[in-house]
Amino acid sequence: MHHEVTDADTAVAVGSGDVPVLATPRLIAWLEAATVRAAARFTGSGRTTVGTGVRIRHLRATPVGGRIEVSAEPVASGAGGHVTFVVRAVDGAGRLVATGEIDRAVVDRQRFLTHATDAAADPAPDR
Repeated sequence: MHHEVTDADTAVAVGSGDVPVLATPRLIAWLEAATVRAAARFTGSGRTTVGTGVRIRHLRATPVGGRIEVSAEPVASGAGGHVTFVVRAVDGAGRLVATGEIDRAVVDRQRFLTHATDAAADPAPDR
């Protein structure tokens, strides 16, 4: 997946810093999108994946106008429908911008949504 950094993608715009370069949260969102695409082979009818863990090292700043390519490759498919992806982001010059792992769980879409709705309707008591 290819992206061009815009003003809306900067740390200033997303509130994660005060410099006009690619924000780590935006980069993580792009990396997660790559895992969603790569996870399609693990899902069937009525199934989807949800993110369960993110371990990312953001190594290089990318200015507005910079180009980023993100990729995700499955490295482990564990018991219980969990998949770990190795993710990478490189800039237009081929330099490594980020690397890490993202975990996703394969779930039944309707059951997941029902559980999420039920949990929202019955909030945990104040602690």
